[in-house]
Amino acid sequence: MNKDSQASRRKFLQQIGATSLVAASSPFASLGAQQKAEERILTYEKRISVGEKIRLGVIGFGVQGHFDLASALKVPGVELAGICDLYTGRIENAKELYGKDLYTTRNYKELLDRSDIDAVIIATHDVWHARITIDALAKGKHVYIEKPMVYKIDEGPKVIAAQKKYGKVLQVGSQRVSSIGLAKAKEMLAAGEIGKLNMVNAVYDRQSSIGAWQYTIPKDADASTCDWNRFIEATAKMEFDAKKFFWWRAFKEVGTGVAGDLFIHLLSGTHFMTNSNGPETIFSTGQFSHWNDGRNLPDVMSGVMQYGNTAEHPAFQLTLQVNFVSGTGGQEVIRLIGSEGVMDVKGNTISVKHSIMPEAPGFGGYDSVFTLPKSMQEEMTRDYNAKWTDAQRKRPTKEDVIFRAPAGYDEHVDHFTHFFDAIRNGTSVVEDAAFGFRAAAPALACNESYFQKKIIQWDPVNMKLK
Repeated sequence: MNKDSQASRRKFLQQIGATSLVAASSPFASLGAQQKAEERILTYEKRISVGEKIRLGVIGFGVQGHFDLASALKVPGVELAGICDLYTGRIENAKELYGKDLYTTRNYKELLDRSDIDAVIIATHDVWHARITIDALAKGKHVYIEKPMVYKIDEGPKVIAAQKKYGKVLQVGSQRVSSIGLAKAKEMLAAGEIGKLNMVNAVYDRQSSIGAWQYTIPKDADASTCDWNRFIEATAKMEFDAKKFFWWRAFKEVGTGVAGDLFIHLLSGTHFMTNSNGPETIFSTGQFSHWNDGRNLPDVMSGVMQYGNTAEHPAFQLTLQVNFVSGTGGQEVIRLIGSEGVMDVKGNTISVKHSIMPEAPGFGGYDSVFTLPKSMQEEMTRDYNAKWTDAQRKRPTKEDVIFRAPAGYDEHVDHFTHFFDAIRNGTSVVEDAAFGFRAAAPALACNESYFQKKIIQWDPVNMKLK
């Protein structure tokens, strides 16, 4: 890249500090986010030597596998070395996209046996996540595993132990935790921009058949084209069911529902911004409102979690909501509520509005003072006016803040950049196995709470059920 090009890139990045922050007089108009983004973009510009090239395999080439691979290949020095999928149509699609000479297989173990593959993306059905992750680590591969990291809570410690044993990089694929938007929100929260945190309301609503996971099922789908016998090696014996193969998120036998798909994004983001290890109590309820397609996991679900008072954050409540037939048309927002304001996190747009209580307590108006004898009202009014000045009775004001990431910013590429940097340089990933499990376990506990109709007790430090 030439000097003019680099200068243009830096100018583009300076927009984060210069034009993307409204209320420049606030202490959060620092160039911290700009510097961080420039650091990452400069990584993209760096020339990669032959020895630094990373050869990548993909296991599970469905919707998310396609998106993951496309983002991964935007990072310089990354090459595709092979793709595995059970469905023959996706094998054919892989060769159409990446060339007829591309190595493909329907057996993930064959892909893991290849010495020319350094790292793998695992984007399979949830039920296969832990098994393939552990097998990949044991074969010396670095692992990018889609969320949720595990299908069952008891699989989490096994994955963490495998990563420690084999010493390979493992990153979980909740890409929002790598975004400059969440980094800015984290910075503002830690600096006290909304006062003392006490509640988080997190919502991820949709209003479409595809949003509700009713993906197009191929015309040739059958037990043979989908390698059903291999697929159910990780499940109880089942007769072929195209919905369980292609609409798998909606079925508890192979998927984890809205909890494992969307609650986990909200949990990952909340944990990143608050530096939290997770909640202590978890309760969830759900219902079937619209998508009557045989699914056995709800299409409308809510959760309530209690986070304790820790060195990292004050006690707060987290409410989670997913509605797959929402008249809003769909929305994704994490709202952090503090004693002095509210911070709305919508993708990489962060907005803060303030409301600060006056120093003086209230007196008069909708108050009991008017119910007292007149002489007492007059005496107490004089006492109040003598004790509190006009300034102390007024609400302090503070400028609102808006942060927007620059046009063209891609958090998914950022997340993969962290992954590949960790492989090349030994740096830390943003979402390691422990972080991934601390997000997955409360999400999966929501399903347990829903089915068992009880509150789940969780130890977020030691990562185990109580």
